[in-house]
Formats: sequence, structure tokens, C-alpha cells
Amino acid sequence: MRILEQLLETLPRAEVPVRSVWCCAFWTLVESAHAGLASSMRSSEDPYHTDQPAVVPRAGDLEGRPVGEIARYVLAEDPVTASIGMAAVNSVLEVPAEADERNAAEVLSERGRGRNVAVVGHFPFARRLAEEARRLWVFERHPRAGEFAAEAFAEIAPDCDVVCLSGTTLMNHTLEELLGFCRHDAFVALVGPSTPFSPVLFDYGVDLLAGAHVTDAEEVLRRIRQGAIFRQVKGHGVRLLCWLRG
Repeated sequence: MRILEQLLETLPRAEVPVRSVWCCAFWTLVESAHAGLASSMRSSEDPYHTDQPAVVPRAGDLEGRPVGEIARYVLAEDPVTASIGMAAVNSVLEVPAEADERNAAEVLSERGRGRNVAVVGHFPFARRLAEEARRLWVFERHPRAGEFAAEAFAEIAPDCDVVCLSGTTLMNHTLEELLGFCRHDAFVALVGPSTPFSPVLFDYGVDLLAGAHVTDAEEVLRRIRQGAIFRQVKGHGVRLLCWLRG
């Protein structure tokens, strides 16, 4: 987990106290210096039917603790705990001055036009990419019709000019392995509201960070508490930003 460890080591203002933690159906939000979002990851294992259920450390006592301490939860194997950690990381990172409000789909369509493209994760813009690319592969742990199993990425990635990875790969600790399968000259994007705006990721071969900036935490919370998926939040207290490696 070198990427995560370095990300945590360079986290600014780690001493800022956590003001609130919200684990909602689809999104987790942590407020500290700012408000940070992350996908709400869930274990496939029923916690009530196992001898050693995963638990969130200090649940009920997270508010007031240093955000740097809670950010380290991203290292946890338990997906709920890791989601809280990722949101904590995002709650303290500043939006880079170089970021702009382009949608990741626009950048990927430009870069992928007439080329081989791999997408890891379910993204609504995959159909648009398929129309632009020479060939498109979509990989998922639970593939739908026309998609490929995640295990096939290792074989196909070296043939791809453009690779789009979900920000959730940081939380399930697969990002480093996936990056290792990509060609050195491939254009690699890390995409989704969980994506942290940290230059550390550029050092590991990522070319584009496409994430979310919460501008109105109260409005975002109102929606995610009611079970909103991201398209029901986008434009309502959240800006989508792209940051290209210089």
C-alpha cells in the first residue's frame, strides 16, 4: 500500500478535528477542514453471520478526533472503515488551482478517440467511449453482459493506450496492482468522487485525477441521507473537477 502510505504521510493539516461522519447508503461524507466524499463500500459478508464481524474502530467516538487518525482507516480491510478513511482524506485536501470543471468523460473521449481503451468500474460514460474508441474493454468484479471479469485486466491492459480506473480501487487496495499492468506510455485516469486530489498519484503514473469538490455540505448531506445516488447529487453542492498532470 505504498501509494496510500505516501498519501497519508503528505496529508495537510492532519491535526484538524473531524466534525462529522456520515455513512449513507451510497456515499460516505466526512467533515473536517472541508467536506470529503467517498463511495460507501460494503462487505459481501453478512456481519451477523460470522464469528469475527468487521467493525469500525471507535464507532460513535470519531467526531473530535484528528482527521489524520481517521484518514488512516483507508488502510483497513473492512470496506466500511476504508470508506470513512477515504472520505476523511478528501475532507482535508485542497482543490488544486490547476483543476478545471471539465467532465472526465470529455477528456477520456478526446484521449481515447481511435485508440484502445480499458475502463475498470461501472461508469455511465462507457457507451460514449465505445463510440469514440477503436476498441473498449470494461472490467468489473461482477461483470454485466458485454463486460469482462476483473481478472482479465492483467492480460488486456498492455494493449491499451488509455486506461480509466475507479477511485474506489484505492479503498479496495487494488490500485497499485492495476497500475503495474499498464504500459508506461498509456494515459491513465483515476475517476470518481472518491478520487483524492493529491499529487502523490502523479508520481505513480496517473495522468488525470477526476474527482468531486463539495461546495455545499448541507445540501449534499440532505440528499445522501435520503439515499441519493451520485447523479442525484451532481450539481447540488458538488463540482466535478479534472486535474491533469503538468
